[in-house]
Amino acid sequence: MAARETPSEQIERLLRSGDLPGAARVAGEMIRKLPASPVARLGRCRAYLQMGMFLEAEQDLDVALRSAPKDELANYLRGQLDIRTGKDAEGIARLKPIALGRGGCALEAMFAVLDICYHSNRRDEWQELMKTEGAWRKDIRAEFHGARRLALTDPLAGAHALRAFLRGQASRDLRRHAGFEAAGLYDKAGEYRTAFETAKETHAITGDDFDIDVHMKPILEQLARIEKGENWITPAVDRVQGVVMLVSLPRSGTTLLEQMLDRHPAISGIGEYEGLARIYTELKSQPAWPRRPGDVPAPFYADMQRLYLDGAHRLRREGASWTFDKNLRTWRSLPEVAAILPGTVCLNVHRDPRDMATSLFLSYFASGQIGWTFSFESMRRVIELERRLIPRAMEVLGIAHESIVYEDLVEDPAREAQRCLARLGLPMDERVLAPEQNTRAAVTLSAMQVRKPINRSSIGRWRNYEFAFDAGWDALASAHDAQRKSL
Repeated sequence: MAARETPSEQIERLLRSGDLPGAARVAGEMIRKLPASPVARLGRCRAYLQMGMFLEAEQDLDVALRSAPKDELANYLRGQLDIRTGKDAEGIARLKPIALGRGGCALEAMFAVLDICYHSNRRDEWQELMKTEGAWRKDIRAEFHGARRLALTDPLAGAHALRAFLRGQASRDLRRHAGFEAAGLYDKAGEYRTAFETAKETHAITGDDFDIDVHMKPILEQLARIEKGENWITPAVDRVQGVVMLVSLPRSGTTLLEQMLDRHPAISGIGEYEGLARIYTELKSQPAWPRRPGDVPAPFYADMQRLYLDGAHRLRREGASWTFDKNLRTWRSLPEVAAILPGTVCLNVHRDPRDMATSLFLSYFASGQIGWTFSFESMRRVIELERRLIPRAMEVLGIAHESIVYEDLVEDPAREAQRCLARLGLPMDERVLAPEQNTRAAVTLSAMQVRKPINRSSIGRWRNYEFAFDAGWDALASAHDAQRKSL
């Protein structure tokens, strides 16, 4: 007779199979019996982390570390959570000893440290780690980092190596990283056709099937209601204080603005916080939402608001009175913001749509996360929809907001920063004009760019890829230029 599976074995099996809610449920049953059990707490923490429930994961992790402060897995997870929430120095300090040790988490810790050191421009530290011996050298990810190292001294050779890695046998996500990094290297070398073809190949090899019509349907339904001009949401909760959100598509200049305003002592960037995604998911369980928001129980709204604020405040820097949330969902979730987080100030950053599209097409996003970046036609449709929706939605829903044109932000950062700060009721602070001095990690695709002084290098980049744009982009580009002149 086969031995009965223990709860810890069951948790491991469910985590391996991808049944994250099941793993969290089994761990929760263990916690009810043994509240301080590190095994149960860490099992649920791992499930929560993969589900994007960082606040709940951190709470379980805190309990586990109090019970077992030297537990390797607990410290590994703490380091990973630090990195995900922008505390790269703390994460590296916790993960590095694990990476250089011989424990069960050493391999994953090594690659976590290599990745964060590379992306946060700690290249000397990254180079030293690359010299270390150990089991990590036999992992296929070592080949990927080797191609990165080659690119530092010979960018084109590194690009070729990364493109060959794309066509290899590694995991799809790792090959996706390699493909887009290769495209970026070709772009910097002026090999624009090769960069374009490499990005196109990467989308084809590593992308998920994506139905743009299915993606756009709920947003179009929202737009139809917004264009009637009647605000159908009456908040059943108190107005929030000290919450500012970016409401823009990715690659619009959002990281630059975040890193600028985060330098203000009263504003704390909290990165791409998952709180609004959680609100969106929970609201979908309410049959009345979004057509009859008044039928959703008021306590539900209050619980969702409290959940968001608790997580945001845990991420907020000490002494700051504002949290700056740059999640990528806000632009299509403004009704959720109006209902659950009334009082939020939204900053809408928009950029030349052709520069945006160029950057989006050549950039890594997790497969399926923003699947519409695979073609210029689908990107144009989404950008057109976003630019119809956002201004009207913020007006109809009564959301306090400010619009910033990226090119104007680069040309006159003092003027644009002052406009944003005035909207928040804050005085100007000269530190916001030096975002490259920000010590807070920028865990985004723009991490390297924002470590340089504000510059115009990305303006007009689309001209290198003019062959990819048809006349369908002309109206969008003209509207953007007109808006820039009007502000």
